[in-house]
Amino acid sequence: MINPAKIEEIAKQISSNMPQGVRNLAETFETRTKQAIQAKLTEMDFVSREEFDIQSKVLIRTREKMTELEAKVAELEAKLAKQSDSGE
Repeated sequence: MINPAKIEEIAKQISSNMPQGVRNLAETFETRTKQAIQAKLTEMDFVSREEFDIQSKVLIRTREKMTELEAKVAELEAKLAKQSDSGE
């Protein structure tokens, strides 16, 4: 198995031995790439994980409430049907 710490160490050694101009170019490229990706992600219609989790909990509570209401409606319909049958 490849040791990630060893790879990181080798990468740091290579980076530290590069000429300053090349390091600056790499840093500039990385910064601009991150900015471009961030800008594109911002344009997309994503929600945060926190917002997703909150909405999931709201949906679960809503489903539970709907199930309760469906049971109450069925109970009321049964009572109404029973009253109609005995009243006729």
